[in-house]
Amino acid sequence: MHEKALIPNLFRTEYRKIVSVLCSTFGFDHIETAEDIVSDTFLTATESWSINGIPENPTAWLYTVAKNKTKNYLKRDNLFQQKISTEIKYTSSNTEEFEIDLSQKNIIDSQLAMMFTICNPSISKESQISLALNLLCGFGIQEIADAFLVNKEVIYKRLQRAKEKLKSEDIKIEHPSVCQINSNLETVLMTLYLLFSEGYYSTSQNTILRKDLCEEAIRLTLLLLENPMTSTPSTNALLSLMYFHSSRFNARINKEGENIIYEEQDDALWDYPLIEKGIEFLNQSASGNSLTKFHLEAAIAFWHTKKKDSDEKWENILQLYNQLLQIEYAPIAALNRTFAFAKVRGKSAAIIEAEKLQLTDNPFYYSLLGYLYTDIDNAKAKEQYEKSLEFSNSNADTKTIRKYIEELTEKIEKEKY
Repeated sequence: MHEKALIPNLFRTEYRKIVSVLCSTFGFDHIETAEDIVSDTFLTATESWSINGIPENPTAWLYTVAKNKTKNYLKRDNLFQQKISTEIKYTSSNTEEFEIDLSQKNIIDSQLAMMFTICNPSISKESQISLALNLLCGFGIQEIADAFLVNKEVIYKRLQRAKEKLKSEDIKIEHPSVCQINSNLETVLMTLYLLFSEGYYSTSQNTILRKDLCEEAIRLTLLLLENPMTSTPSTNALLSLMYFHSSRFNARINKEGENIIYEEQDDALWDYPLIEKGIEFLNQSASGNSLTKFHLEAAIAFWHTKKKDSDEKWENILQLYNQLLQIEYAPIAALNRTFAFAKVRGKSAAIIEAEKLQLTDNPFYYSLLGYLYTDIDNAKAKEQYEKSLEFSNSNADTKTIRKYIEELTEKIEKEKY
């Protein structure tokens, strides 16, 4: 691989690992120092490799340089060394003997510790996701801003506030205890769920970025499964859900950037090996006694991997949504449940169900009504889609809605004759 392509790739995969180990070693108070050392390591790689060529083992080269830069920093900055002397995780006070443990096991342990630190309930969900993207996934501020569709100043301030909050709360980066896992694993899983959703349902037009977000959420969930204490039925269910959704990623948007609704997707574009993985982890999630939202959403996603309509398919989906709404009410789940209801009981009955929801500030509510009224009252269907258009803030959604409005306009004109 050419140096220009290799360094960004290594930055994405190795930056997060070295930062996690250094943060775990120095403590969260010195996170900026850890980031500076690792950034400087990659700057040195860029300069050296452009002159001397790519080393035989680029990753090992980065690890060696990062270790040396850390030793040099400790020598140079006595104040820093004094500050961390009571916290730093090495036994010798001799800087020359200091060694960063960049073994695969310690990298995994450090990332797991960072995950539980970042997902501390003292900071907001948005901050947790932003920190996860920055520290655990290696995303830059601009990339995170693109994902959230905000300017980078917003993300910069969000990250700074979150870091300061964790420092002020004196949150330690340490391998989570059984008690911490029992109390905080649900928060960690929800953060990864939201991170995946940010990619899968993102309105960003950057398809590569959206896929990256989903892949990072999967990678971090797989990391949890490598630890016996965090490899729970809920974790397996979440990974199953991610695989099922990811399997249909390439079929959801056409070349013009328009969203393709489920019924019109080309199942030849589905990734069937990912579906098989989803089934494998869904089966593993059935080992416990608890039934979580992840189990139910994974089961719903499983039935959506069966393209052919059947009474069994939609009846199962409807019942699963009924259970999901009992566990946790969410407007989007209520709307999706109504779509399944239409498949089972018909559009006319579903209109009554939909209008009970009164989600009048939700664009998907009007899109659903537009779908339900189509071929029953096309004028009213068009009116609902036009309302949805007023709320839409996504180019892809806007294109799709306008297409439906055009189709309904043609139908209404034909009905006149």
